[in-house]
Amino acid sequence: MLTIREATPADVPEMLAFICELAEYEREPHAAIATAEDLLRDGFGHRPLFQCLIAEWERKPVGMALYFPFYSTWRGNAGIHLEDLFVRPEFRRLGIGKALISQVAAIAMQRGDRFQWHVLDWNEPAIKFYESIGAKMLHPWRIMRVDGDELPALAKKFSI
Repeated sequence: MLTIREATPADVPEMLAFICELAEYEREPHAAIATAEDLLRDGFGHRPLFQCLIAEWERKPVGMALYFPFYSTWRGNAGIHLEDLFVRPEFRRLGIGKALISQVAAIAMQRGDRFQWHVLDWNEPAIKFYESIGAKMLHPWRIMRVDGDELPALAKKFSI
């Protein structure tokens, strides 16, 4: 009943729908501004910036795991960052999320020795799910970000 496969350019509309559904769940629907053109360019272009697995239940797309590589200077090894893990609500509790995350973990092992992702502090169901599969929350690390108008301002501010 469950199959997991690499996404293709034909999956971009469904990927975009998953992204919008995830943004809605995470209470920020206005923040999901990626377009189909963005995903085609960045995931399936000359030098892909991400990869994506699609979960299908009885040949119907029901979830995805979108990930990309990173490098740890301290460990001297590569890893995988899971950007989005999403399973449509009506298909949760069928093991689909575990299967997706397990598949990405296998890919991470092939490429390096680390697998990481972010989780919102209020998302208790996700935190419990991640802890149940052996993930540990990193304390006291916090994410820092510069984007929007602040990014070009910073780029110019201290340039020499």
